Amino acid sequence: MPTTYKNPVYPYRRPPELDVQEVRYYPVVIVGAGPSGLAAAIDLAQQGVNSIVLDDNNTVSVGSRALCFAKRSLEIVDRLGCVDLMLEKGVTWQRGRVFFQEREVYDFNLLPEDGHRIPAFINLQQYYFEEFLVNRTHDFPEQIDLRWQHKVIDVDAQPDSTTIKVSTQDGDYQLTCDYLLVSDGANSQIRDMLDLECKGQVFQDRFLIADVVMKADFPTERWFWFDPPFHPNQSVLLHKEPDNVWRIDFQLGWDADPEEEKKEENIRPRVQAMLGKDVEFELEWASVYTFRCRKMDNFIHNSVIFMGDAAHQVSPFGARGANGALQGVDNLVWKLARVLKQQAPKTLLSTYNTERQHGAAENLLNSTRATDFITPKSHISQVFRDVTLELAEKHPFARSLVNSGRLSMPCRYDTSPLNTPDVNGGPSELRPGSPAKDAPIRLREESAWLLNQFGDGFVLLLDGRIDDVHADTLATPLKELLGRCTDLSMVVVGPAPDVLSALPRTTMVDDAEELVTQRYGLKAGGGYLIRPDQHVAARWHAITARKVEDALDRALGVYLAGASDTTVQESCHAKA
Repeated sequence: MPTTYKNPVYPYRRPPELDVQEVRYYPVVIVGAGPSGLAAAIDLAQQGVNSIVLDDNNTVSVGSRALCFAKRSLEIVDRLGCVDLMLEKGVTWQRGRVFFQEREVYDFNLLPEDGHRIPAFINLQQYYFEEFLVNRTHDFPEQIDLRWQHKVIDVDAQPDSTTIKVSTQDGDYQLTCDYLLVSDGANSQIRDMLDLECKGQVFQDRFLIADVVMKADFPTERWFWFDPPFHPNQSVLLHKEPDNVWRIDFQLGWDADPEEEKKEENIRPRVQAMLGKDVEFELEWASVYTFRCRKMDNFIHNSVIFMGDAAHQVSPFGARGANGALQGVDNLVWKLARVLKQQAPKTLLSTYNTERQHGAAENLLNSTRATDFITPKSHISQVFRDVTLELAEKHPFARSLVNSGRLSMPCRYDTSPLNTPDVNGGPSELRPGSPAKDAPIRLREESAWLLNQFGDGFVLLLDGRIDDVHADTLATPLKELLGRCTDLSMVVVGPAPDVLSALPRTTMVDDAEELVTQRYGLKAGGGYLIRPDQHVAARWHAITARKVEDALDRALGVYLAGASDTTVQESCHAKA
């Protein structure tokens, strides 16, 4: 098969542990240099935590694999310093079309409003994304030790530390760490070594992924067919990728032979029937897969923490795999960094499991419902689906019932113990637990974006358009709070009195298009506390330093801590 991408080959390095013959300690060891592992290493490095990343291979993903990256994931990657390359290389899209048999029944727009830096989705082959992340790790030579062809062969997980044995071509060595982060994929060997389960279901159907190279007139949209004439009684999905590559997913049925279906002589007739006999194409990559929707009951085992596909798997329809994984890393790393730096009690880490179990369950529910709709297994299910599609052509209410894969949306941690109870109200989309929304701003007379001002710590977003008396009342206690909590900065929407702009770690922004005010429902003197993962921790119509400090304690897990964490509770702000 031809290829538009040549996998890089990364060099093996002899581990220094073999020369000193000792078990070396590291705060964090990460197993797996895929999207989750690399993103975690970069995020930790940005927050001052060193890590070793071990991978038993010496290249990035073989085949396009994960393809659709959602807006929230791209905002996360923007914070990690890689999004510009993704946006430049990726195919941007926000519209989709749904077809039933020979006709289009409706279309949709995933981001109809203006004023966003990041698009609704881009399509980008996983190997490009991984390569961008690998290159980004090179910007942290002192913080990230990325080791290729180092295979973990044994794990001893204790409550306060983990020891692992690693195999290389030069011999075996051992490492010990405070936390072992596991992102070694859906068939996690670390999970098996620890005799842990990943529970769920396997759907009795098979799908063919075919990446084909062609010059086509299809727009850069997501097209989904139910029961098309070129593939009757089955479903088909079409997406455009970079390099004139197109992703086509064909439903095959449970009785299909995976090895036979992957052969080019069997793939070509399917693709040709779809595109027309005169369309020329080359086959780039193909794979046959079976849906699995499952997750671990607990993502934390002693000092071992599971991420990405090692923790949970979903069907590819809806683009929830890689996007959910990145949201999980985003959730974990800020907590882990603060625990390691003694800025928060260890109990904060338990909320990674609490919040991401909710996220994984949400993804599994949507993925399961999509699979049931796409692949009905009974006559009545088939009738319901087909009638729904018939109705959707003329009746908007029916379109919400059509499920060709509910596309990944950012997770809201509505019931998180880290949220401050919301007594004042505001826009529902920005209630505590929700991800912050971006908006255009002016920064020192230049165009900029709100989320880019938030950084890697806690942020107090304050509507500073208040009078001098109110500003003077706020300024002194906020200055004291900022002095104690060096993990807290401020973004003030102005114009604001000078006494606020003079506060330490404060950025003044101009809401020139009034979209920050509109989206956040801001009122003078009110605002939001934003967590390091850019989720809302609290919001108020009238901010006081006491309210902010209380919300910080809650967001750092202090209220979850037991008596043994008293020292941390008393000093977490001072050490922040």
